[in-house]
Amino acid sequence: MATKAKRPKVDDGSEVDPLQNFLQWCNRVGLDLSNKVCVSKEGTVAEYGMLAKDNIEEGEVLFTIPRSALLHQETTVVSALLEKEKPCLESSSGWVPLLLALLYEYTSPQSHWKPYLSLWTDFKTLDHPMFWSKEERDRLLSGTGIPEAVDTDLANIQREYSDVVLPFISKHRDLWNPDTHTLELYTQLVAFVMAYSFQEPQEEDGDEDDDEEEEEEKAPNPPMMVPMADMLNHVSKHNANLEFTPDSLKMVCVRPISKGEEVFNTYGQMANWQLLHMYGFTEPYPSNSNDTADIPITNIYKVAAQGAGSDLGRQLLEEQWEMLCQMMQEKGAVVFGKQGCLTDTELHTVLKVLCMSKEEFSEFKENEGWEEDEEDEISLAFSNEGLPGLKASWKWLIHEAARLTLRSYGDWAEGVDSHQALMEDKAALGGLSSRQQKALQVRCGQQSILHRLMELTKS
Repeated sequence: MATKAKRPKVDDGSEVDPLQNFLQWCNRVGLDLSNKVCVSKEGTVAEYGMLAKDNIEEGEVLFTIPRSALLHQETTVVSALLEKEKPCLESSSGWVPLLLALLYEYTSPQSHWKPYLSLWTDFKTLDHPMFWSKEERDRLLSGTGIPEAVDTDLANIQREYSDVVLPFISKHRDLWNPDTHTLELYTQLVAFVMAYSFQEPQEEDGDEDDDEEEEEEKAPNPPMMVPMADMLNHVSKHNANLEFTPDSLKMVCVRPISKGEEVFNTYGQMANWQLLHMYGFTEPYPSNSNDTADIPITNIYKVAAQGAGSDLGRQLLEEQWEMLCQMMQEKGAVVFGKQGCLTDTELHTVLKVLCMSKEEFSEFKENEGWEEDEEDEISLAFSNEGLPGLKASWKWLIHEAARLTLRSYGDWAEGVDSHQALMEDKAALGGLSSRQQKALQVRCGQQSILHRLMELTKS
């Protein structure tokens, strides 16, 4: 692993504060920071954050970042080599060029980006579940979907490093060193990119006649590091938003901010399990309006199988399930939010097929599908308001699938009331480790949605 970055010293031998050094660098690179805000480590929800020094009105620009101050594979010293070798740096993540740039810049004493990257001297502030032990992940996060996502991440990172990165850096030892630029450092930088990078929105062509398949083939813009913007913390009810222009990026106030209030950006509509998986933190329960809970489609099938009865019924169900697997492809779960099902079209398809009679299913196969109901009607039917009015057979499947999903939480599958009581007991909550608290936030959010779903679909 790379040695820790040392704090620069001034002429009198004293160390320069990394934050002050970064702010001086921002000034040098033309980053314009409003005098109404300041970056601070005090009074914020995480290590760094931004506070309002004065009242700020909606529409005011908090800071402007010139594109030359963005760190990505095209603004690094090794950009020409990365561009030349682009064909051999392709991977499933698409992140390898940026990560190679970060590997170089992070460990180069002469790096132009050193004042920025020195804010993270050893990445100890990153607490993604990928840095937890497998035992800890499985024990604290069972049923949330995070352990499975992390296992996939770690396998992909190791494969990407051994198959793409290591051969490349071994070939260019004048710039990289396998003894310094290790799998451990690479994994830390992956987490750094997950937690702090931004992706520019896709440009719209404005051609309404574009084929849908062409739209799907567009690769997402690669991630980039955006100094200062990554200082802002996230909440679902944010008060600032990053806007992209041809020459710069601007953080704009989207609602009035009072003096002393923290400035919050948004990372998107993220449930707590996604925030923990990708960023290493959670929003306090129950404030995350974007919280979700997944019900694996296999759980709906298992419940249907319990009620299949005869051999003929089971055979029909197996045929229906086989067709669903072909139709749904990678759709492994239906997602419920606080106001109802967020994947209502998929849920509608699953329930409709699994509840078909033999005759209906035969007709369905002959017609190669059905005339789909109106999307608005489906959306209303699977909202919290519409769920109680569903067919009894559909409600039973949803109800029992939610119950089965709750069991996957293991020792945490008990009533959500006890978990909420724990959340409200400050003394008891304070006795939990940071990781236990985050896991509790995720579980409470998911379980409360599933319990509410069971209430809405009970007979």
